[in-house]
Amino acid sequence: MMPYLLTFGIALLVSVALVATKHWHGKYSLDSIFGVQKSHTEATPRIGGVAVVLGLMLAWWLSSPRVRLLLGPMLLAGGPAFAFGLAEDLTKHVSVRARLLATMSSGVLGWFLTGEMITHVNVPVLDWLLGYTVVALVFTAFAVSGIANAINIIDGFNGLACGTVIIILSSLALMALQSGDVELATTSFLVVSAVLGLALVNWPLGKIFMGDGGAYFVGFCIAWLAVLLLARHAEISAWAPLLVCGFPVLEVLFSVSRRWRRGVGVGNPDCLHLHSLVKRRIVRRLAPQASHLMRNSLTGAIIWGVALLPTLIAAEWSTDTPVLMLGVAICALLYWLTYARITQFRWCFTARTLRPAKVFSG
Repeated sequence: MMPYLLTFGIALLVSVALVATKHWHGKYSLDSIFGVQKSHTEATPRIGGVAVVLGLMLAWWLSSPRVRLLLGPMLLAGGPAFAFGLAEDLTKHVSVRARLLATMSSGVLGWFLTGEMITHVNVPVLDWLLGYTVVALVFTAFAVSGIANAINIIDGFNGLACGTVIIILSSLALMALQSGDVELATTSFLVVSAVLGLALVNWPLGKIFMGDGGAYFVGFCIAWLAVLLLARHAEISAWAPLLVCGFPVLEVLFSVSRRWRRGVGVGNPDCLHLHSLVKRRIVRRLAPQASHLMRNSLTGAIIWGVALLPTLIAAEWSTDTPVLMLGVAICALLYWLTYARITQFRWCFTARTLRPAKVFSG
């Protein structure tokens, strides 16, 4: 229990210290309130990842040798993702391509340090291809990068990213415990402890955000814990960790599809994510008198429910591939229907945001 408490405590104290000293480093660390995806009303530090990493460094020092063998390589491998993300937080001039390559290189570095990678996805043809080391390594790098970027895309509303990450990591830990893997579960809960320390400063008052560095690093941790879970327990279906990450993964896939169909660059930011529309179309009606800050925080809390559903399915049927596949399909359909309902104000299958940009008026 002590490693969890101290990890949480350090992450919390560092988060508070970063907020208290923002007048010193704010020239570099503050996130502007201007921008299509900005949802806060005052410049806010976006370097919360520093608190998470420092908390986990302490956790490594306090942990048992077996947990260190899991946590140590994960911290080292996550270095490129964190460093390039933090550089973007401080300079705002690191290209999307550079950050994408950094998160992919973290996946490759994880393999180099541990020898682990994704070698099966419970689909016969793909499993045959993943039998080749090069294919498996490239697939692992892309999967790790995808999850890291998926977490980054939801970091904006108070508590949204932190709460989603805590839900996902707790589900991975539960699956590890169900398989008798105490060390892997402990490692997952240590990351939860660090993120929780940041979350108390992030929600509900929105005093600090993960930033790119924190989101990429924590996203990498989620992806790598999923890789380890599959490598250490062959009975667990590869569809379980995919479903656990259901909400951020669906958010990324739907965003790419939406931007492509609207004729804009898939990397261009917009304010048409599900969480953005929930705030504008639902929270505003539920709490018309609430402040902008409280609407922001309420949106994050509502979306936790969206993130929770797929994790519950994955934890309950972690070894049943057909059920998990069905769960992925159901969650994708629910996401699609909900998104269409919010944009069309009626139950349908076609969202207005999937039309060409010149047709959609907001």
